[in-house]
Amino acid sequence: MSPTRIAFLALSGAILLLGLFVVAAAVELPLAVFGWGLVLFGGFFAFTLVKRRMDEEEAARRH
Repeated sequence: MSPTRIAFLALSGAILLLGLFVVAAAVELPLAVFGWGLVLFGGFFAFTLVKRRMDEEEAARRH
């Protein structure tokens, strides 16, 4: 993996953790919904980065 992709993977993990902390501390529903949005975004972004890397490896193996 490139250093840039690793940095974005770490950033998405930090966003996911921040979302979990927000959900845990939420007292009102809108803040909890925002926290869950951060969790979903961080997880989706991380899986997208991993999928993109695996797609690149598969394309390189085919050629």
